[in-house]
Amino acid sequence: MFNKQHFTEDITSGYQTKGDYIYLGAAMHDGEVYPDAAVKIPLKTLNRHGLIAGATGTGKSKTLQILAENLSKKGVAVLLMDVKGDMSGLAKPSAGETFIQARHDKLKFPFEASASPVEILSLSEEKGVRLRATASEFGPVLLSRILELSPAQSGILSVIFKYCDDNHLPLLDLKDLKKILQYSTEDGKEEFEKSYGRISSASTGAILRKIVALEQQGADLFFGERSFEVEDLLRKTSDGHGYINILRLTDIQDRPKLFSTFMLSLLAEVYNSFPEQGDSDKPKLVLFIDEAHLIFDQASDALLNQIESIVKLIRSKGVGLFFVTQNPADVPADVLGQLGLKIQHALRAFTAKDRKAIKLAAENYPISEYYDTKNELTTLGIGEALVTALDEKGRPTPLAATMLRAPMSRMDILSSEELQELIESSALKEKYNQQIDRESAYEILTQKIERADQERAREKAAEERKKIRKTTSGRRSRSGDGSQKAVIKVLTSATFIRGVMGVLNKLLK
Repeated sequence: MFNKQHFTEDITSGYQTKGDYIYLGAAMHDGEVYPDAAVKIPLKTLNRHGLIAGATGTGKSKTLQILAENLSKKGVAVLLMDVKGDMSGLAKPSAGETFIQARHDKLKFPFEASASPVEILSLSEEKGVRLRATASEFGPVLLSRILELSPAQSGILSVIFKYCDDNHLPLLDLKDLKKILQYSTEDGKEEFEKSYGRISSASTGAILRKIVALEQQGADLFFGERSFEVEDLLRKTSDGHGYINILRLTDIQDRPKLFSTFMLSLLAEVYNSFPEQGDSDKPKLVLFIDEAHLIFDQASDALLNQIESIVKLIRSKGVGLFFVTQNPADVPADVLGQLGLKIQHALRAFTAKDRKAIKLAAENYPISEYYDTKNELTTLGIGEALVTALDEKGRPTPLAATMLRAPMSRMDILSSEELQELIESSALKEKYNQQIDRESAYEILTQKIERADQERAREKAAEERKKIRKTTSGRRSRSGDGSQKAVIKVLTSATFIRGVMGVLNKLLK
């Protein structure tokens, strides 16, 4: 038999926290809300990563909004991948509709409308502060994994990067990379063979085709300068609120390769540049990856291994990762096992496949004496979710069906005018939105090839002149020999001698 007092005490003790926390809402049972059983997430555990899952229309985006705006108020920076384009409302306060107040009356928690400091970022042609990275910053290992190269092709790419390092050739964008690949088997073939061994033209051709495929997904907009400095994600306002950096990705839903390329680059850069933080009172940065299946659906085994490694290691840098998707099965099991906070909205059972997925999803949550988890997953309403987190000692909390608080910010998008005004007011726009195309491998190699062509042309012209001089000299030489022979022939002829002798006889008489 259900005991209300025991239920409230168990949930409350499970979600007690002495340090700073984020209030998510209150526990429910059979549709009744228990305000005293508050579900609170310790701030210090939010670098242990998390999952927000649920069917379309169940409130995942609003849960993401709640976490992001509360993290901002606690001084934690946020990077939010906005694939659907519905997160810009964080920049404006909520209008405080009647249904919001009714919800908070049930929770017995005061509602406060407020906006968050927002920076709009762009990876493609969307408006916002442009994010870019150079090919050199990716390096041969990461690029090989993104391009899904074979071991032999990966080795060639490493040689290419080594050659560029040795010869001070900056690899900034994809045209630099394509140029050096072509150079290695054409104009620079002998130079490469002498120092690095033979480069297979078949392999460089295969790599070039994969780079072109990446370009067709818009990667040429991403590779280049000026490189985005990840420290700019950590900015705070004068009153100590962390910025919510919204990366608008509405135009790359059908280009998962570009999305995963960016994500790996960013996570690798964050991991390499952030100092070790260890356990602290709060994370320094939390990333929300909406529509997370876009990363995992078409990822190769090598790419998945890279993501899993970063998920395991990046926590020590004070960084939390939250995957937002429809079903927990969208996230690989090895990644799912690393997640400390799980917020599961309703799932729909329309088919046999759906029912199997619900059964599997239910097994991802702690066994509860108060809930039939599989049944709860299909009966949760909008803005309700099953929640389990880690307490301050890293222990899983009891499963709690939770009525979630409402976002403090607008639950709708900004108008075009509001969005443009927000972008124009950005302090980062001037820093990153100017296109830089300084001299790099493409220009240097093009000039080198042109000089080599000119030198070959000069050598050829010199050889031609030498041939002409030799031919002319020969003709003159042959002509001079003929005249001499004719003169000698005349002087030594019998007629000439008899004539000379006759003249001499006459003179002697």
